[in-house]
Amino acid sequence: MKIVVIQGPNLNMLGIREQQVYGAMKLEQIHAQMKDFATQNNVEIEFFQTNLEGEIVDKIQECYGDAQGIIINAAAYTHTSIAIRDAISAVSIPTIEVHISNIHRREDFRKVNMIAPVCTSSVVGFGPFGYHLAMMGMLQIMQEMQAAKAAQEARTQALQA
Repeated sequence: MKIVVIQGPNLNMLGIREQQVYGAMKLEQIHAQMKDFATQNNVEIEFFQTNLEGEIVDKIQECYGDAQGIIINAAAYTHTSIAIRDAISAVSIPTIEVHISNIHRREDFRKVNMIAPVCTSSVVGFGPFGYHLAMMGMLQIMQEMQAAKAAQEARTQALQA
């Protein structure tokens, strides 16, 4: 099982920028915690951060056939990017969006969310802990998908017998 974590613009500045909103934890620390959790659960994890919208689209497309889940914090592109929305929709991979702050309690423009309708779920406003919650949720989704696949295979075998 493989999860790809995609981080959008300015998240490389966590721990430096607006600590009153985003906290003091650096992106590397968040990723280290996620990696520990993934290792404990026998899940491969890959991290990617960019400030460029097209690179996020490319990374989502690269996940097709390579990853079973995506965790994404599209950051500011959440509110503007139809391209990221379309990429998520195109690959049909379970995708959980994460936002460190509660975007619904912030400026009006942040309340527009272009990607939520095509994501499996959203984790919003839990600070860096939201990434852990997303990991737990993704593991649950993957286990349910495996169970459904096993049940389908059992039904197919029963019909062939």
